[in-house]
Amino acid sequence: MLLAKLGRMIKIARIGVELMAPENHLITLPARKGRAVRLSKGEAIQIINTHGSQVVDTWAFNAEDVTEFLSTEHMRATLGKLWPTKGDALITNRRRPILIIEEDTSPGRHDTLIAACDDYRYGLLGCTDYHDNCTDNLHAAMRRIGIVTQDCPSPLNLWMNIPVADDGSTSWGEPLSTPGDYVILRASMDCIVAMSACPQDMLPINGANCQPTDAHFTVLPAA
Repeated sequence: MLLAKLGRMIKIARIGVELMAPENHLITLPARKGRAVRLSKGEAIQIINTHGSQVVDTWAFNAEDVTEFLSTEHMRATLGKLWPTKGDALITNRRRPILIIEEDTSPGRHDTLIAACDDYRYGLLGCTDYHDNCTDNLHAAMRRIGIVTQDCPSPLNLWMNIPVADDGSTSWGEPLSTPGDYVILRASMDCIVAMSACPQDMLPINGANCQPTDAHFTVLPAA
């Protein structure tokens, strides 16, 4: 039923905010795969957790120089906290804002500690064959728009819940988000936003069923 509604028109309301996107502007982020989109300064991307439990690894690169990118390490130092919230700037490795979290209808738990999964990671978890992973998804998504990337910066893991205990230990929590939750990221510079619907199916970061699902996104005009 939710997908049928999304197929006709996104109409998501939270705390008095209503956003609508025509069908031909709604783009699927397939389960276990990646996509990338260019944003001009002032434009925004709305990323929708369609089924409510999908982690979306998210990167941002300066469109003029991809060696400048969203850096969770630099962002934590600038913000002074482990996860960004509505109104916060997402900071690059040159300590400049690249995106602003303009809206977040979820509880706001987005991980900045965990690196993107890769085939080596799944090998450590016991997988003996190739496994879809966010690192390869990033490179594939960038190639789709004509850009070759060599490295994989640590992503902003939207909706990934990594509880941190008082003793500093971490654990793999289930997302706190619900179906239809979304974030809006407004571009502070011309940039490329890349996303991966995390393929993790061996730990419960995509929910207790460990089942990756589609997410959706749409580009919003400059305010």
